[in-house]
Amino acid sequence: MGNLGMMEILLIGIALLIFFGPSRLPELGKSLGKGIQEFKKASRELTDSIKEDVAAPPADKDKK
Repeated sequence: MGNLGMMEILLIGIALLIFFGPSRLPELGKSLGKGIQEFKKASRELTDSIKEDVAAPPADKDKK
């Protein structure tokens, strides 16, 4: 993504204020935070599931 400088962050903040207004920014921030949290949780669960599948010994299909 690259590094964002102070001017870029300021420009993004001003654009957000213009588009959404100061009353909606906290609501948008909360929604964005929840979305990121859910994404991290889902990716962690997927990683744990894959690790469990790799660590588990293979089932012996010839045994009955």
